[in-house]
Amino acid sequence: MKIVQLVGARPQFVKLAPVSRELRKSHQEIIVHSGQHYDYQMNEVFFKQMQIPEPDYDLNVGSGSHGVQTARILEALEAILIKEKPDWLLIYGDTNTTLAGALAASKLGIKTAHIEAGLRSFNRSMPEEINRIVADHLSDLLLVPTQTGMDNLKHEGLLDKAKLVGDVMTDSLAMGVEAARKQGVKMITDMPFSILTLHRPYNVDDPLKLQDILQKLNTLGQKILFPVHPRTQRLISPEVKERCSNIVFKDPLGYLDFLTHMANSQLILTDSGGIQKEAYILGKPCVTLRTETEWVETVESGWNLLLDPEAAAFPEAIRSFKAPQEHPDLFGVDVSKKIVEALEV
Repeated sequence: MKIVQLVGARPQFVKLAPVSRELRKSHQEIIVHSGQHYDYQMNEVFFKQMQIPEPDYDLNVGSGSHGVQTARILEALEAILIKEKPDWLLIYGDTNTTLAGALAASKLGIKTAHIEAGLRSFNRSMPEEINRIVADHLSDLLLVPTQTGMDNLKHEGLLDKAKLVGDVMTDSLAMGVEAARKQGVKMITDMPFSILTLHRPYNVDDPLKLQDILQKLNTLGQKILFPVHPRTQRLISPEVKERCSNIVFKDPLGYLDFLTHMANSQLILTDSGGIQKEAYILGKPCVTLRTETEWVETVESGWNLLLDPEAAAFPEAIRSFKAPQEHPDLFGVDVSKKIVEALEV
């Protein structure tokens, strides 16, 4: 079969790696990079570190509003799909790239498989939630990471095209840990530390709210490594950095560097959906600085604490949070192989 894989953002590059390796054993793969993330640390570095083949097409859409960005991807991708006539288009996750791929392929009658289907935060103020819902309803095959995802799709009447395969990040992390070991990734610090990521608009777009979050985390009295997303860098003043002496502000880390530091951290603080899951797979306790999550299983297991930064319990609840001894297998094994087998049916 000829299969086009469409990616455009850091989490998608990481997930593509093991699927690409599995696909190329028996099928023709074409990689299309939308250019939604175009900063070097969010783009080429992942392809190099995860040994992903160079994209066959780079759409170079860059930044823009949701409408502008989605339209640019839709226009450019349509021409590629008409030219290549693939048997399948594979889309990942919940970005504008995902949405554009689902729209383009469905209008051309090209079969689409959505990897990481069925996730719901039930917060429609999040653009990602809209992208997920539309992608699931337009796609022909829904490749679902968890039973909760299957339950969500059943509720929406989509169960007949859904298949529970597990989460491809289990394969990606295994690849990444092995690659980091081989490449001898070095640690930034030898001291015990937690790691922080923030990028959700409701946490970072208001400089005063962002400042409040950072200053309260600083009171925990523990070393916190904070690789700062490019769009957030400009919102943090030198004065705030000086006051938050327990927080180590860093430029974005390469994927293997970031993975190595997650694996060696004591605690992960994040508002990212994917990092919650990565934390669980790596066996690291996680505090999610949001009011909802797509990964409810991690919360139910006791390994992930949902904590609203505006709640009275923030940040004191972090001090008393401890993960349980039990660590159930929530996300499966050999997921990339199951994904390819589902396409071959």
